[in-house]
Amino acid sequence: MGKIYSISISEKKGTKKTNVKSAQIIDDYGIQNDAHAGKWHRQISFLAKESIEKMVKLGLNVKSGDFAENITTEGIDLCKLKVGEMLKINDIEFTISQIGKICHHRCAIYYQAGDCIMPKEGIFAKVKGSGQITVGDKIEVLPKKNFSVAVITLSDKGSKGEREDLTGKEIIDFLKNKLEPSFIRYEMIPDEKPILENMLADFADLQYFDLIITNGSTGIAPRDIAPDVTENVIHKRLPGFEEAMRMESFKKTKHAIVSRAVCGTRNNSLIVNLPGSPKGAIENLEVIIDAIPHTIKKLQGDKTDCAVK
Repeated sequence: MGKIYSISISEKKGTKKTNVKSAQIIDDYGIQNDAHAGKWHRQISFLAKESIEKMVKLGLNVKSGDFAENITTEGIDLCKLKVGEMLKINDIEFTISQIGKICHHRCAIYYQAGDCIMPKEGIFAKVKGSGQITVGDKIEVLPKKNFSVAVITLSDKGSKGEREDLTGKEIIDFLKNKLEPSFIRYEMIPDEKPILENMLADFADLQYFDLIITNGSTGIAPRDIAPDVTENVIHKRLPGFEEAMRMESFKKTKHAIVSRAVCGTRNNSLIVNLPGSPKGAIENLEVIIDAIPHTIKKLQGDKTDCAVK
C-alpha cells in the first residue's frame, strides 16, 4: 500500500501546477478547480515520486507537480499497472484509463535532460466518487473487476464532426450490458492507415486492453482500410470469428459477403472488426459475444480444460 506524497493543481492548461495540502475530488470529473479535469478519460494524472527522483539524479532541479501530474504517489510501482485496474483513496476509486501519453510539444524538462518521464511513467484515471483527499492519505491498489475494452470508430466525416456516430455508442451500450467491462475507452478517427495502425499497436502493446473493437471501414471502397491494417498488426488470426459473423449476417442480407472484417490477437489483446452500421455491428457482435471472454482468458494464459462436460 502506498500513499499520497503530494497534490498539485493548475487553473489553466499549459501552466505550472501548484502544490496544495488537500483537494476536493468530484465524481466523473476530477479535482475541483484543476484545468485538466472534465468529462473525458484523463480526469486525474498520477506520477510516482520514485520516477521524479530519476530526473533529479540526472541533475535537474525538479519537484512534484513540475511534470503536470495531479497526484504524486509514494510506494507504488505505477509502471506495472494496467488499464482497468484501480487506485483507491479513502472511498474514491480511480480507474486507470491510460498509460503514458504522447507529448505533442517538448517541454523545458525535455530540453534540459533530453528525456521526460511523464510520457512513459505517468498514468491517467477516471474518477468514481467524491470527497476530499489529503497529502499522506493511503492509496490501495485494486485489481480489474473485468475486461478493459477499447472501441474505435473509423469515419472520415465523423472525425470532422460532419456526422454523429451512433454505431460506437451502441457497441458500448451492448458491451456494458453483456460484459460489464472495468473500463471502456472510445475513439473516433479518420480512415487513415497510419493512425489506425499506431492506435491498435498502442492499445495492445502499451495500454494492455483486453478487447479492441473497430467499427466501420470493412468493405471494398477506396477508403476502407480496417481489415488491411488489422491483418498487418495481429499475431494470430481467428477465421472462425470472421466466418461466423459473415455467415450469420448473410442470412439477413446478401451484401454481407462483401465484408472483409478481420479478427485476431496481438499479444494479450483480442482485436475485432465490425461493420459501420449500428444494426450490422450489433448483429455481428451478438454472434461472437459468448466466445469473447473464453478467448481472452485462453489468450492470457488460462490453463483450464476447454472441454464441456
